[in-house]
Amino acid sequence: MGVGVGVWSGCVNPETSKSTASNIASSSGADVSTSPLRIAYGSDPLQFGELRLPKGPGPHPVVVVLHGGCWVNAYGLDLMHDMSEALTAEGLATWNVEYRRLGDPGSDYPNTFLDVGLAVDHLRKLSPGYALDLTKVTTVGHSAGGHLAVWVSARKKLDPKNSLHGADPLSIRTAIALAGVLDLEESINLGVCNGTAAKLLQGTPAEVPDRYAESSPRSLLPIDVSQILVHGTSDSLVPFVMSEHYLTAAKAAAEANVTLVPVQGGDHFDVITPSSSKWPSVMKSIVDAAR
Repeated sequence: MGVGVGVWSGCVNPETSKSTASNIASSSGADVSTSPLRIAYGSDPLQFGELRLPKGPGPHPVVVVLHGGCWVNAYGLDLMHDMSEALTAEGLATWNVEYRRLGDPGSDYPNTFLDVGLAVDHLRKLSPGYALDLTKVTTVGHSAGGHLAVWVSARKKLDPKNSLHGADPLSIRTAIALAGVLDLEESINLGVCNGTAAKLLQGTPAEVPDRYAESSPRSLLPIDVSQILVHGTSDSLVPFVMSEHYLTAAKAAAEANVTLVPVQGGDHFDVITPSSSKWPSVMKSIVDAAR
């Protein structure tokens, strides 16, 4: 979410630099650099991601990393740089995604969702050149990004005629929410992000119920994807109870594989900070699921 932590900007040039590209090996088997390769997945300046590749020939399991920040443009993908580096060092390719947020041109509903879906599906185009294993794709998101990480794994449930579904949604093996905002209506009731979910969907649950039904993970249960909910028990920004309530709803919906991992004494940012004493257990949950 980023409240009280500073401002991160995601408004950067998505074009790949030649110097960075030269460090990235193809699927030929050469070692690769962990330096990020910035790649556009669409034509908008904010439709880009940073691909990091581990050393070795691959094929590499892929973690799609989605930053939080209350869905507003004061916060960007650099919030997840350290975490992406740490996961890549563990042998995972990471695709750290930027997307249009509230305050950006063209951020009207449903473009944030369309961007995330497009970024995930773009892995099909990246896979041949970078030895990505598309049978092992994990989404990992923090806070508002946790909402998007679970939602993008669930969009296959939507009517194929719905633009949020996408032409051919890439299959996600595991979705991991780190302090995730998994119920948009509840987030408004609890004052999470000062109720920004209503701005994201351009209306309250009473005004635009169909939008909540198609974009809130809890409304889409069961989604038939393995899910891991990692949440600090001392989180003051997204209360731990949100993950507890989601787990209860998932069980009631007969969701087959949802696990809640409490981070005892952890706050909102411990779950994405490699220097935190809480990080080793968080990283283990991600790495074990993604490999």
